[in-house]
Amino acid sequence: MTVTDDVTAITIGSGDMPVLATPMMMALMENAAMLAVKDFLPEGLTTVGGHIESSHLKPSKTGDVVKAVAEVTKVDGKKIEFKVAAYSGETLIGEGTHLRIIVDRETFMSRL
Repeated sequence: MTVTDDVTAITIGSGDMPVLATPMMMALMENAAMLAVKDFLPEGLTTVGGHIESSHLKPSKTGDVVKAVAEVTKVDGKKIEFKVAAYSGETLIGEGTHLRIIVDRETFMSRL
């Protein structure tokens, strides 16, 4: 994603600086994890976030292009654990772990 005013700490409400908001960086890492496994799941199944833990190591200014990557580290039944990281260019700006749970879409939504 390109850092725009819409994803800054000021706009999101997580800080008062015009830099990439930590929650937006974490959302990008969650999205990378979701996309990493979605094509391997049977039709009707998806994953939902269960836990994320991350450090935000360096700021990113408006106009910077940020990318996230996710690597599966463990599968235990319906639980999938990931190592996640975010980069601005080649610079590591955040890293952590993420847990996603495999769910049936219809069943999940029917419980709301």
